[in-house]
Amino acid sequence: MKIENSLDTDQIRGLVWRLAFPSMLAQFVSVLYSIVDRMYIGNIPGTGGLALAGVGVCGPIVTLITSFASWIGVGGAPLMSIRLGQKNEKGARQIVANCFCLLLAMAFLITVLAYSFKDYLLSWFGASPTIFPYANDYLSWYLAGTVFALLSTGMCQFIICQGFAKTGMFSVIIGAAANIALDPVFIFVLGMGVKGAAIATVISQMASCAFVLWFLLGKRPLVPITFGGYRRRVMKQVLVVGLSPFLIIASDSVLIIMMNTIIQRYGGELQGDMLLTCNTIVQSFMLMITMPLGGITGGTQTIMGYNYGAGRPDRIRRAEKHILLLGIAFTAVMFLIANLLPQYFVRIFTQDPEYTSITNWAIRVYTLCIIPLAIEYTVVDGFTGMGIAKVAVSLSMFRKMVYMIAMLVLPAVAGAQNIFYAEPISDIIASIAASSTYLLLSGKVLKDGRRF
Repeated sequence: MKIENSLDTDQIRGLVWRLAFPSMLAQFVSVLYSIVDRMYIGNIPGTGGLALAGVGVCGPIVTLITSFASWIGVGGAPLMSIRLGQKNEKGARQIVANCFCLLLAMAFLITVLAYSFKDYLLSWFGASPTIFPYANDYLSWYLAGTVFALLSTGMCQFIICQGFAKTGMFSVIIGAAANIALDPVFIFVLGMGVKGAAIATVISQMASCAFVLWFLLGKRPLVPITFGGYRRRVMKQVLVVGLSPFLIIASDSVLIIMMNTIIQRYGGELQGDMLLTCNTIVQSFMLMITMPLGGITGGTQTIMGYNYGAGRPDRIRRAEKHILLLGIAFTAVMFLIANLLPQYFVRIFTQDPEYTSITNWAIRVYTLCIIPLAIEYTVVDGFTGMGIAKVAVSLSMFRKMVYMIAMLVLPAVAGAQNIFYAEPISDIIASIAASSTYLLLSGKVLKDGRRF
């Protein structure tokens, strides 16, 4: 087997960079799934603003669905890396087989439940009667591709963690390129509007899924997809380790859903729909920060898991230093873009002066403390990579709790528009908590290597 990176012998700095950059770029490209959809939808003649608000309501629901892929993929990949570090190839194969089975089962259950409660979900999560038809069209068609979304995202983790970072990136690029090409055809040429955007997304997810399965069922990976050896104990361990990334993504979605509901409550129907459109654009910009940042810290988790299993804390500490520096450098660049050039991003979605003015301000507010956020991501994903799920979950949930409290209090005290200050408040407090936790626990954790 020829691999792109050796987790055992490669120099740490080069290894971190070679794993982090493809993973970061892959996540950045995957953001195009949602941004391209929203860009075209926002420019539909006559109904673009309302259609964009409708898709904005669907956004957190879609993210909530795909968070189940992270639950299994990011839960199983560190365990597989630990097994490989322990030279236990049989155990690594068993983890991949159980994760594939879990993803298929979850896809089936999510599809059935989502279709059953779709109308109620959209109404509860901020879709006013005016924007409900657009939200309903988009979500109804998107749900048809649930199995492809979960398999492509979840199983791609097992490509990256075996050292094939560029191959994992290519699987994402295939889907994003297909989506970019198909969106204008279905939305404008065929005149399908919001419905067409969802269909284009499903087809692109099918393409990514086909590539991922083709690779993992082939001869190149050391640990391919196999069948059999399903064990409840193994599945439980995957679910425990993957709980942190699942809760991070799922709770983000729940909080955005709550945010949409609060905006509608305090903003009223007219200002509420306008702020929902603005929030959709703000969240699209934030995806350009959080997903690549998660690519840096998540794509390098395999270094943590492998060396934790191999009992090499020195390599783990060196990796964490380089990962943190990359995260800070990336967030610093995005902070400058958010403060100096937000108008160019906003104009992709809308040319309305009122919408543009509010959204420019909201992006600047929302990104005030994104540089310290790199600390939170590095610490949480580092603990997750080593299988220390309890610490990672606790830190993640603390940040969400702070965000929720701020989100509930600010609009009630200062008006709906000031809800955007909830993000920087939670970012800075969570980063302080993550730094303190790392300083207190990292020494003890690294002494417990090979315990999985």
